[in-house]
Amino acid sequence: MTNDPGPARGHEVLIKGVEKRYGKAPALAGVDLEIGAGRFVVLLGPSGSGKSTLARCLAGIERIDGGTVCLAGALVDDGRRHLPPDRRNLAMVFQDYALWPHLNVAGNVGYALRRRKLPGREVDRRVAEALQRMGLSALQKRYPHELSGGEQQRVSLARAVVGQPGLLLFDEPLSNLDADLRERLRVEIATMTRESGATAVYITHDQSEAFALADEIVILAEGRIVQAGAPEEIYHRPVNPFVARFTGVAGELAGTVRDVDGDTVGVDVAGVRLSARPGDALTPGDRAHVLIRPAATSLHDSWPGPSGSLAGTVIDVAYRGRGYDHVIDCAGGTLAAVFSPTRRSRGSAVSVRIDATGCSAYRTGSNFSTNGHPGELTPVRLTA
Repeated sequence: MTNDPGPARGHEVLIKGVEKRYGKAPALAGVDLEIGAGRFVVLLGPSGSGKSTLARCLAGIERIDGGTVCLAGALVDDGRRHLPPDRRNLAMVFQDYALWPHLNVAGNVGYALRRRKLPGREVDRRVAEALQRMGLSALQKRYPHELSGGEQQRVSLARAVVGQPGLLLFDEPLSNLDADLRERLRVEIATMTRESGATAVYITHDQSEAFALADEIVILAEGRIVQAGAPEEIYHRPVNPFVARFTGVAGELAGTVRDVDGDTVGVDVAGVRLSARPGDALTPGDRAHVLIRPAATSLHDSWPGPSGSLAGTVIDVAYRGRGYDHVIDCAGGTLAAVFSPTRRSRGSAVSVRIDATGCSAYRTGSNFSTNGHPGELTPVRLTA
């Protein structure tokens, strides 16, 4: 008799009111989250936000102190009942690879299958398929110390998918790799996971990685969910300045609200009206900050420039291969990562056009607070 769950069908994940404390310090403070089967969800947040703790609670590595965790409709943790990791039909990929040093590549990949007491031929077949999929067939007799970091992470990925789990958990698996290898493995992770049919929960603090991988992004801070939704929603409609800043802005410009018209607010910045999405309930006369995405900026040599442009001076330039990122000192603030295929010299006068679709305006003094924030949904539902 084998203990094999069969081909992967992604787990539905339901987290309700989950709390986790280390001593008196809360790591998770009442998290509610629902993930549809087969979805690829990225947990994004700064260090100490609770994202790794949440993944470890899903895996069963940590016991929760309150709330419930259900996988595929089955209760796996409620603070009293706790199903161990090996009974949750999941696999986890760590940033430090976590390979058995005394087993070769094939041995590491097939370890979980042998524990399930699968027939030897079935183990060999699945291992061979996983190694071929990850480009490791020629390395199957090598030991972890004989592999590069990228090769070790490929072994870790092969080991995760070979058992056809319903849930794949990734704890910053690319953070120890160089930039080029990180990009190649990112593509492989996305492709491999979606082909497997498993539900994926991926942890990172890298915003570009999150936007490239996710069906949905969940942003955490201080042990709470601040905002959750599709990458496009997070990018274009950040619920507060914290989310906007953490997911990447070129800069912030101070001004005064001139007018409000539905989903658009006009902010006077140094005598120029900039259009933005109102992130707060703003009224004319309010002092406000306009947070600007890098993609919302374009550089021009003439002044006055196009409508919605600010005069500025180039204070730094960085070559980015496809062109140049400029740092511009403008009235009201400084803008970084203003892209142009043409290099402008430091000290040159320019104009920067600001596109309203990449701007959000918040009342000056508006700050991140998890207390009663509308981003705390009950539960946040992430389904197709």
